Amino acid sequence: MNNINSRVKLNNGIEMPVVGLGVFQVEDGQVVIDSVKAAIKNGYRSIDTAAIYGNEEGVGQGIKEAIEENGISREDLFITSKVWNADLGYQSTIDAFELSLKKLDLDYLDLYLIHWPVEGKYVESWKALETLYKAGKVKAIGMSNFQIHHLQDVLGIAEIKPMVNQVELHPLLSQVELRNFLKENSIQVEAWAPLMQGQLFENETLLKIAKAHNKSIAQIVLRWHLQNEIVIIPKSIKEHRIQENANIFDFELTTEEMKTIDALNQNHRVGPDPDNFDF
Repeated sequence: MNNINSRVKLNNGIEMPVVGLGVFQVEDGQVVIDSVKAAIKNGYRSIDTAAIYGNEEGVGQGIKEAIEENGISREDLFITSKVWNADLGYQSTIDAFELSLKKLDLDYLDLYLIHWPVEGKYVESWKALETLYKAGKVKAIGMSNFQIHHLQDVLGIAEIKPMVNQVELHPLLSQVELRNFLKENSIQVEAWAPLMQGQLFENETLLKIAKAHNKSIAQIVLRWHLQNEIVIIPKSIKEHRIQENANIFDFELTTEEMKTIDALNQNHRVGPDPDNFDF
């Protein structure tokens, strides 16, 4: 992992960038178009959206403009979207995928995820993802917000092993048990809210480490993720922050610093609990 173009190999051989841009709560239209273009211009090759974000059309437009302006091809990019809870079920998942593809104006997706483990529905949706994968419409499939027992349900019926599990993960919610389970099963862990939605920026422990490296707290936390082999999708709409979030390859945290950050864990979530949500 030595630059923004570094990738990890998923269990099916597909390579996924270690750093991407998340667009959760980014307004559709020019705001998301500009953030996607800024990310790609600054070397990002992975963009993560979802049906429920309501900005797939803007993401698609940003991708199209960035390809033209930066002389890259669609194949250079890694685009993720997710099926929303209301669309879980076999046929409705396939229909939701086709709608996302249309809104993004793409021929295929690189990664498609089940957004949340809605009880009684996610196993059926997994079958739909396998169908899409076999048809070549998506290069990799996985899930988001799945706990170990949800994953075991899927692994028990899966013809195709999940490739990615995207979960809330940051120093205050380090998810060690889940990460170990994913590693044992060759499923790549990916962090949403890797910066805890900005709630780490006053942390004294992180500030001390940041000063030692002449880096920001955000850069320290993102580097901690990378050294733990976690794929990250920090969100920003400001170009200087997009650049800063990618400028994490010119230093390394010591073993001691990694342990110090590990010790911050409180199992504290900023998002919903995957075992107790009602949407």
